[in-house]
Amino acid sequence: MKTIIMRIWTTTAVLASFWLISGAISSEPISATSVLVENAISSPVPTNVKQIVVSNTEFGLKRVDSKGNVTIFQTTRVPLQEGNTYGWRIKLKDYRGEVKWREVLRLPKPPETWGTDNGEDFSISADGTTSVTRRTQSAPEGVIENFWTIAPGDPVGKHRIEVYIDDRLISTFEFELIPVK
Repeated sequence: MKTIIMRIWTTTAVLASFWLISGAISSEPISATSVLVENAISSPVPTNVKQIVVSNTEFGLKRVDSKGNVTIFQTTRVPLQEGNTYGWRIKLKDYRGEVKWREVLRLPKPPETWGTDNGEDFSISADGTTSVTRRTQSAPEGVIENFWTIAPGDPVGKHRIEVYIDDRLISTFEFELIPVK
């Protein structure tokens, strides 16, 4: 009998210690509403739980015809000429709706200036060689894209763009800005 009482006491002590450490027992009452709100903030529910599958990727120079249709001249060698526009387009299989994506652009050295047109969520690394753009884009046909325009002071050399959706790398584009002769 003494052994059973010791086991019960030991179990009670271990559980009480665990609850105190984990916050299950506290000196202040816990509001169930605040716990639910904290959990909702810290654990966002994805708006689209469907698995995203890439069906096609393109990278190269952006071309716009007289009707406003955008095509991509596919190349991995981009002439470093002010005003040239380069970028990527990704087609998502059987996807409709909004897409939250993140683009990481890595340069061989910092450009003279960085800039974006849309005032979107944009940041630059401390050494100035990497930018991160975050955007929510409507994709009614399952297409997402982003383009950059060459500006004075952009560096020649090897560049890399990584595109992520929900923190999952979905495509990588390696290319080189080459001097115009």
